Amino acid sequence: MKAVVYRQVGAIDRPDALLDVELPTPVATGRDLLVEVAAVSVNPVDTKVRASAAPAPGEPKVLGWDAVGRVVATGSEATGFRPGDEVWYAGSIARPGANSQFHLVDERLVGRKPQSLTDAEAAALPLTTVTAWEMLFDRLDVRRGVPGAADAILIIGGAGGVGSIAIQLARALTDLTVVATASRPETAAWARDLGAHHVVDHSRPLADEVAGLGIGAPAFVFSTTQTHRHLGEIAKLIAPQGRFGLIDDPDSLDITGFKRKAVSVHWELMFTRSLFETPDMGEQGRLLTEVARLVDAGRLRTTVTEVLRPINADNLRRAHAIIESGRARGKIVLEGF
Repeated sequence: MKAVVYRQVGAIDRPDALLDVELPTPVATGRDLLVEVAAVSVNPVDTKVRASAAPAPGEPKVLGWDAVGRVVATGSEATGFRPGDEVWYAGSIARPGANSQFHLVDERLVGRKPQSLTDAEAAALPLTTVTAWEMLFDRLDVRRGVPGAADAILIIGGAGGVGSIAIQLARALTDLTVVATASRPETAAWARDLGAHHVVDHSRPLADEVAGLGIGAPAFVFSTTQTHRHLGEIAKLIAPQGRFGLIDDPDSLDITGFKRKAVSVHWELMFTRSLFETPDMGEQGRLLTEVARLVDAGRLRTTVTEVLRPINADNLRRAHAIIESGRARGKIVLEGF
């Protein structure tokens, strides 16, 4: 089967940063599904792994943790899907990725693809949607209010992949006032179009930006990027007893500024359930099937902004470079081999 791999860590501008290869087609066993991949998307985790995680000696490493495709075979213990089913999922970082013609995934991580979206439109959503859903409803528990706080959430990086779906989930499934951050006219417009009630500029002091809205101190803050730059401002603006969540990877994180307000801090990694095969691992498949229902009902929309064809090393190098520039809006998708 065709696949895109890397053999050593390095910068994306190297000609061998990503390579087109042929690999054996895997075989489904246990609870695995063998999926014929139709479309994938690129996330910051792809670029971070490629730049820092060396493959095992002599073994190429396949990236890619968003996929849409068709089930072609099932393991003997898989019961939830049959060949021919159209599925979407984000997979496990502990296993080979989905930048390949055929891919193995545990059925517990898999949902049924929205019927109203094309493969490319659907591929933009799984990883970011699982991340945003788990942060909003499992970590921050946004349906449980904070006494005295504004019933509001500040989403830092509202135009990125996770921010773009977090805005929509908060609007569709809660009564929160949604405040997103953006620093360019096109990203601010994107966040508003997705449903943000307010957009503030994260290139300016965020506490002043939020105070200027006149809504009060928000109960929740969800930081998707550049947390180290904004931490002091977040401590100023969040309500006492508020809840703060982050998903990025600051080199250090001094949270003592939150002590006076008794702010709780929550880290989200959507791979945790699959890495540790937690008893609730199947929640990811269930939430993706629920999100597909919401998409088909017109309550959520795709966040794709660019589609590249086909899935190959050249196009993946281009997508990685855009992600690493820090100026991506929405999601970049690749479709077809």
